[in-house]
Amino acid sequence: MKDLLKEKARMVELIDYQRGAIVSKTLIDKNTGTVTLFAFDEGQGLSEHTAPYDAMVLALEGVANITIAGRKLKVEAGDAVIMPANEPHALKAESSFKMLLIMIRE
Repeated sequence: MKDLLKEKARMVELIDYQRGAIVSKTLIDKNTGTVTLFAFDEGQGLSEHTAPYDAMVLALEGVANITIAGRKLKVEAGDAVIMPANEPHALKAESSFKMLLIMIRE
C-alpha cells in the first residue's frame, strides 16, 4: 500500500467482493488510528459491538443499514456516518456494499 500514498486511487477499485463474505484491507495502521476498506456481500454485516474510539464510515458503493445506539440509518454511496466511542453499533448490507472505515485512537 505504500504506492497508494504516492498516487491517486479509486477506493472502490482497491477491494473486491467475495460471495457470502466480508473482505477487509487495511490501508493505514498507526498508533493514532487506522484506515480500512471493507467490501460486504449482500446480506453480510457486523453484529452489534462497541469500540473504545470514534470511527467514521464513508460509504463508497451500495446500500447498508447502520444502527448506532438503537437508531437505524440507511447509508448510500457518498454518505458519511460518525460512530461515537463506546456506543453500540452494527451494520448490515442491503446490497453489495463498500465502505472506508476511519478509526481515530487519540
